[in-house]
Amino acid sequence: MVISTTRTDAGESLNSTFASRYVCTSLPRFKLPERPTPRDAAYQIINDELMLDGNPRLNLASFVTTWMEPECDKLMMEAVNKNYVDMDEYPVTTELQNRCVNMIAHLFNAPIGEDEIAVGVGTVGSSEAIMLAGLAFKRKWQNKRKAEGKPYDKPNIVTGANVQVCWEKFARYFEVELKEVKLSEGFYVMDPVKAVELVDENTICVAAILGSTLTGEFEDVKLLNELLLKKNKETGWDTPIHVDAASGGFIAPFLYPDLEWDFRLPLVKSINVSGHKYGLVYAGVGWVVWRSKEDLPEELIFHINYLGTDQPTFTLNFSKGSSQIIAQYYQFIRLGFEGYKNIMENCRENAKALKEGLEKTGKFEIVSKDIGVPLVAFSLKDSSMHTVFDIADNLRRFGWIVPAYTMPANAEHIAVLRVVIREDFSRSLAERLITDIQKVLADLDHRATKIVTSVSLETAKNADVAVVKKTVEETEQEIISHWKSLVNKKKTSGVC
Repeated sequence: MVISTTRTDAGESLNSTFASRYVCTSLPRFKLPERPTPRDAAYQIINDELMLDGNPRLNLASFVTTWMEPECDKLMMEAVNKNYVDMDEYPVTTELQNRCVNMIAHLFNAPIGEDEIAVGVGTVGSSEAIMLAGLAFKRKWQNKRKAEGKPYDKPNIVTGANVQVCWEKFARYFEVELKEVKLSEGFYVMDPVKAVELVDENTICVAAILGSTLTGEFEDVKLLNELLLKKNKETGWDTPIHVDAASGGFIAPFLYPDLEWDFRLPLVKSINVSGHKYGLVYAGVGWVVWRSKEDLPEELIFHINYLGTDQPTFTLNFSKGSSQIIAQYYQFIRLGFEGYKNIMENCRENAKALKEGLEKTGKFEIVSKDIGVPLVAFSLKDSSMHTVFDIADNLRRFGWIVPAYTMPANAEHIAVLRVVIREDFSRSLAERLITDIQKVLADLDHRATKIVTSVSLETAKNADVAVVKKTVEETEQEIISHWKSLVNKKKTSGVC
């Protein structure tokens, strides 16, 4: 949830555009209006405001699905009024969730028989899934420590500094120390060797990322498993692994089937994956599956009966919509293994085409790897005249939303742009993006040249004597300062 920081002046009102055909008075912006608004006017007012939002298809910052087939859209709308938690009232929806959990468990090679039921649950996204998995690890660790008569008040979890913010939330909200493996230039994922070195008797699990948010790279879960098995044997501990496969869980099985990262590794006890990313469903669905029922402590599961029958539930929230669950099942039976594989292969090829186009400009260094989530992360070879932040800012003129950011601890000096390749990002869009990036670069270079001339003339004009020749470094720094001051005047601050 975004915390609102908007000014709430009592007298500020909301003026309509075409809605003035239906309503002549302005509406209060931050208070409930005194009287009802005609439905067509209410629609028009909101529709007019939403026109200023960005185009989701051109939002290359997001991993989240922005297109689905009309038939699936229809199914979602037909189920929009179903509360998923009411399992007794909507038993078929519950059955569809159970089918999805089992399909995912088999996809991730869970050690279950054909007639066995997998252990897992649908969530509102991978953030909730990670919270649930983390709670299971914490409770299981605490129970073991209590049984051994040992302290259980200082749990910790080992991750890389490249983890998504939901891991930091879990650590802070549930009082678990977060021990991060720092990154280094050229190596932007968790080093398994350093991770295992941080493990101690209070470590509830080591979290590995299958598809780093920063670069899309897969961490080496197999090596982590091998090193941790060895340490567990030496120490007598049984430290497990959780795999955060939010982005890569629906990629690796189809593009890299021989890659061992899932339940084929004995220490992997739980895996989360985002259905609303490469599971190809609109925002609002994630999944977490456990290796076996022994890995999910029974005391974390609540049983309720006030909706009709006894219903087990393990979630952080209660009510939620059914649409995304139904949409996930639609995608599974609509596409099948072959369909998902075709889509992921197409995404990979489009990422390759974009990467090659960027390399041809001669301006960029590719930071992302070929094996991983289909995205392209790239940095400027020369940031003396303009930065990746300037490029991201100027690309918005063409409608593109391309994020620019710095790397985490120990690599903060590296700044990159990142383009996520989703199913709806076509080859023609990739070519158009490259063209627009070239236009932005040409424009920034032209403006920088004008600034050089302006600075030189201004220096000569203010000098009473001949212009003093400056070093290259001094001239470059003067140009950068002048350029940044111009750019900063155009930027606005805000909370996102």
